[in-house]
Amino acid sequence: MARKKRNPQAVALAQQIISQYQPQNVEDMENALKDIFGPMFEAMLQGEMNAHLGYENNDHGAKTTANRHNGYGQKTIKTSRGNVEINVPRDRDASFEPKVIPKREKDVSGIENKVLAMYARGMSQRDISSTIEDIYGFNISAETISNITDSVLDRLEDWQNRPLKKFYTFLFIDCMYVTIRGDYETKNYAVYTILGYDINGMKDILGLWLNETESKHVWMQIFDELKNRGVEDILFISMDGVSGLEEGAKSIFPNVVVQRCIVHLIRNSIKYIPSKDYKAYVAALKKMYGASSLKACIAEFEKFKQAWSAYPGAVDVWARNFKHVEQLFNYGSAVRKILYTTNAVESINSSFRKVTKKGAFPHENALLKLLYLRITELYDKWKDRPVSNWAMVRNQLIMDERIKERILKYEQ
Repeated sequence: MARKKRNPQAVALAQQIISQYQPQNVEDMENALKDIFGPMFEAMLQGEMNAHLGYENNDHGAKTTANRHNGYGQKTIKTSRGNVEINVPRDRDASFEPKVIPKREKDVSGIENKVLAMYARGMSQRDISSTIEDIYGFNISAETISNITDSVLDRLEDWQNRPLKKFYTFLFIDCMYVTIRGDYETKNYAVYTILGYDINGMKDILGLWLNETESKHVWMQIFDELKNRGVEDILFISMDGVSGLEEGAKSIFPNVVVQRCIVHLIRNSIKYIPSKDYKAYVAALKKMYGASSLKACIAEFEKFKQAWSAYPGAVDVWARNFKHVEQLFNYGSAVRKILYTTNAVESINSSFRKVTKKGAFPHENALLKLLYLRITELYDKWKDRPVSNWAMVRNQLIMDERIKERILKYEQ
């Protein structure tokens, strides 16, 4: 029988409960689920109330209505995990008619998984509204949906500012561009992403940062933030060739080895090669960076320079960056396989693009909220699964006595 496919957001919720509440038995799990569902429904009701009144709670600005928030009433709802006490917002003229949990409705056991799934998909407000109407038979405005889904922003902020581990073996850094609508124009924003491997080969996305451009100065600010959040040492950073970034990274983490992505060097150099020669050109490069030893690599590089001298632009890319090929051979083949490319973080950006391809975002929070929800799904896939062949990688790393000393320092 085929294995039933689990709702990814439900699985992520289960793992969150286990890590935060550490339930010891079924009763503990039931109580933990109640703790999750209560605030979730309260946030949804508060979002509906804000949309109904036209302003946020505690908003002291001018109002377009005489109606006001009027505290809360208590209600017991029946969920799939038993009864849960929630606080229901009230308004002065009692005109608020909640749609997520109607006034006389108490059984909400069928809503939970569907709401959580919509949170994780990053659907447009129109799609969410249509889905809710199809499932429940009532309409929710785009503004209400925005208020409801904004409840994830608090979790996003906590995640962005969380303390990080003191030591990472590998960091992979990359940018992608997403369009955000401003008041008068649309702009492409760079989304900075950093993927880290810890001492046990477990993956973690250290954060997301937005800026209108990708530059050394922004990366410097990001590295400085990582240090302030607790990172003390990094073995390797794999990156594309942002000018000055290598020196900038080493100014904050002096012992780090910065590796240019070989795949990016291939892309940069192949621009100078006629398309009819692509296959032969790439094969010649693979003999160089894929050689069995440094001596063999240098020999292949000399052959490469002679064979492709008719294309000096392509040869120059490798001549200027050959130190990044040479330094790969300071480490074993399993380490080289991880280090030579930024594909690990580019695959994350590819996952992001699947949910950002619909068009421009109205503001930064709309984008960050969606990317954060995507990250929670990635965490679910990575849970308790170290990087492939990590035991061999670790063995090859500790063959270097200086690296071994740094690893042992953070194991204790």
